[in-house]
Amino acid sequence: MPQILVSEVGPRDGLQSIAAVMSTPAKLRWIGALAAAGLREIEVCSFVPPKLLPQMADAAEVVAGARQLPGLHVAALAPNLRGAQAAFEAGAAKVTLPVSVSEAHSLANVRKTHAQMRDEVAAVVALRDARHPGVKLEAGLSTAFGCTLAGQVPEADTLRMAVAMAQLGVDEVGLSDTTGYANPAQVGRLFKALRAELGARAGGAHFHNTRGQGLANVVAALEVGVDTFDASQGGLGGCPYAPGASGNIVTEDLVFLLESMGLDTGIDVDALMAARAALRDGLPGEALYGHLPDAGLPKGFTYAREAA
Repeated sequence: MPQILVSEVGPRDGLQSIAAVMSTPAKLRWIGALAAAGLREIEVCSFVPPKLLPQMADAAEVVAGARQLPGLHVAALAPNLRGAQAAFEAGAAKVTLPVSVSEAHSLANVRKTHAQMRDEVAAVVALRDARHPGVKLEAGLSTAFGCTLAGQVPEADTLRMAVAMAQLGVDEVGLSDTTGYANPAQVGRLFKALRAELGARAGGAHFHNTRGQGLANVVAALEVGVDTFDASQGGLGGCPYAPGASGNIVTEDLVFLLESMGLDTGIDVDALMAARAALRDGLPGEALYGHLPDAGLPKGFTYAREAA
């Protein structure tokens, strides 16, 4: 039976996109509840200067706590060599490097040109290879489908950047709809081309639901073989440096979609929805989204692994 990896990014992408700061114990309670529901990979933080994102000031402590959860693949984001070194030293099993296809977004997000970012990625790969060979490196291509700052992003530009990252030595290259511009036809074309270019190094999808197309884009990606999807509990998240880029796809809705299509996620939906309580406790008053939490599971719902 096909199994899909749902990578939870709420503790990173979600929390860094809102003004409130969740305490470290509250973060770890939430991460623990997500792991208990069956999430196998969680991006728990980003290693950035606390003055820029005070929500992530406890990154090393959060990684240390998350590493105590059995079977959890602890992931983190790092925008540069300094952040990657801190993530390696903290013990992250996977580090994602945000690489913008749009140079305007790159300058706004990480303050680097494309050439400077390629040098940064090369330095991170060299450090990983020399001192931390067990850590998985992903290049997450931000604005792969369009950019609020630059507008249309040619698909050829996305593919050229993907090939460049693979040549620099990252383990996989994923595509991110940072600004909610993607449509299903575009998603199918780009991921099909990415897989043709990179083979096993073609990574997963990170979609936002800014314009209501998030789950439709998931189905389009599934149809061309994508088997890893980022999502955020409660739909928290966006990009602080991409105006209007709100709303990651909701983890609860994504898991229900996949399971109802006969795709095994290994996640307990009831426990996943129960984990929202830990999120609410840690962020009182913050708006949470999702159709499934409002409607509940339909009568007779059966998990894919039970139906096989």
